[in-house]
Amino acid sequence: MCIKQKNTIKKIKEQIKNNPILLYMKGSFNSPSCGFSLKASNIISMYTKKCKYIDILQYPDIRIELPKLSNWPTFPQLWVNKKLIGGCDIIIKMSKTGELQKILDTA
Repeated sequence: MCIKQKNTIKKIKEQIKNNPILLYMKGSFNSPSCGFSLKASNIISMYTKKCKYIDILQYPDIRIELPKLSNWPTFPQLWVNKKLIGGCDIIIKMSKTGELQKILDTA
């Protein structure tokens, strides 16, 4: 593993550690750049305003390394309390069951 990869992984781990609710997405909450990121950010916004986001389109190093670290190949990726929750489909499903709000309330 090269130094750049190690630094990127360290940066990702710091972001996850320092943000109780973190969404890695394409674009921003105000201007998502894909339909899945739009759906995920809209649902999360219904439950909390404490969610931070990282626009992976602005950080190609994170876009490459995060799927390896998380073992989750797609974006968006929702992390709560240092744990990967999942992507858009899981966020939608958990929202319908009420589970998402319970998890977000713990952060």
